[in-house]
Amino acid sequence: MLSLIIFLVVAFALIFEFINGFHDTANAIATTVYTRALTARRAILLAAIMNLCGALVSEKVASTITHGLVNVNLEEYVILAALIGAIIWNLFTWWRGLPSSSSHALIGSLIGAAIVYSMSLEHIIWSGVLQKVVIPLVISPFIGIFVALGLMKLLMNFIANWSPHKVNSIFSKLQVCSAAFVAFSHGTNDAQKTMGIITLALITADQLPAGASVPFWVKIICALTMMAGTSVGGWKIMKTMGRGVTHLDPPSGLVAETSSALVIETMSAIGAPISTTHVITSAVMGVGSARRISAVKWSKAQDIIQTWVITLPAAALLGGAACFIIEKFMRVI
Repeated sequence: MLSLIIFLVVAFALIFEFINGFHDTANAIATTVYTRALTARRAILLAAIMNLCGALVSEKVASTITHGLVNVNLEEYVILAALIGAIIWNLFTWWRGLPSSSSHALIGSLIGAAIVYSMSLEHIIWSGVLQKVVIPLVISPFIGIFVALGLMKLLMNFIANWSPHKVNSIFSKLQVCSAAFVAFSHGTNDAQKTMGIITLALITADQLPAGASVPFWVKIICALTMMAGTSVGGWKIMKTMGRGVTHLDPPSGLVAETSSALVIETMSAIGAPISTTHVITSAVMGVGSARRISAVKWSKAQDIIQTWVITLPAAALLGGAACFIIEKFMRVI
């Protein structure tokens, strides 16, 4: 039974990573596709390769997931429940075309499952949740908005006297680099969550010692799975990101992607599992606001923000419910 549950945990973790690939990576490449800097096929291939590279660079975020959220010895089925809850939420928001956070879906679901398992709030490391999850969740979108707004203002002044042809010609090429940068950043942050959850399951099953780092084979398999998911693409979310929030051209697409990547890399360096989705969406709002406030479709932005707010509690409920059901099922068999 133990080996079966570990197998299921790894399988569902990779399913989550695959979904994360087409769910969240769509955000990274949407601006490039809709400014026509790259075709959709080339953008997806670029994002897949850069995700793979980014996923192999660091494991600080994975360490937060493995060691920084709960202080109780979980059983393997609890981690399985957390993955199921996160997958359900990701598929629901993908179906609705809403760019929600896979990161916070997984974290919320893990917290909910751990609470139901322990029947207590005491085994959640609330300081870690606050410092590594909630605070970055709140501040990273604002940082994304203001960094993008500031950079866009500077760029607009710099190219004010350029011809439209020159602007589009130069920035279409530069945007390929910024798309690669943001896809790489996505790999350094988002791919880490699944690595962390698999490592946590292996530690729980006594397959790894407490405090162990992420095994190399886990890094490889997670990186390749995210790459495969990216290759599928997330067209509904790309539509929302590319046209649903504000009109984008190559210069604004470049600024949105570069601003996002800078924020994501900064947060990854401190081990904060932030949402690539939140940061990129906020940066898109920032570049739109730099032109004029009315350039942003705030009704669509409001829908996205509401999804952000409810992701943690909704995923926690789904993770808790999955844990309760699996626990009852295991008692029967």
